[in-house]
Amino acid sequence: MIGEAIRAVLTNLPLTLFVLALLIPTLHGPRSADAYLSWLLLLSVGVDGLWAGLFHIFMPQTAARFIGWQVSPFQFEMGVTDIAFGVTAIAAFWRSLGYQAAMVTFISLLYAGLAAGHIRQIVETGNFAPGNGGVLLALTIIKPVLLIWLLMIARHAPQRSRLV
Repeated sequence: MIGEAIRAVLTNLPLTLFVLALLIPTLHGPRSADAYLSWLLLLSVGVDGLWAGLFHIFMPQTAARFIGWQVSPFQFEMGVTDIAFGVTAIAAFWRSLGYQAAMVTFISLLYAGLAAGHIRQIVETGNFAPGNGGVLLALTIIKPVLLIWLLMIARHAPQRSRLV
């Protein structure tokens, strides 16, 4: 029962945060590229990254099983990486477009590498574990494309509206 609950949270939290990041500016405005970019960085990159990092560090067996891997010392390093970009992305919510652009650049490169690694695992080992393929892999590909697109629109907007 507890294992099923953990699995449900692990599987659905990233998608839930992604959907919330799109719903909040849609329902409570402003509906601008800047708002969508900021909310995606806050929730779908920041909170999700912080959550994933804490999971890798404090529950390495569960995290490894979810990804379809064995427990590894590299999980601690990935956990620290997740926490670092999570905190930085959370801060980006209140920062300038330049700061957000740096975050989008970093996260896009990281997600490209992660997606390539997960696809490689699928092809070479048939690893279709929930944390290696499926929704999480799709989000790892979709998020940077969406972030880059929103950043480009926000950079060309006549006037940037800040959320705070």
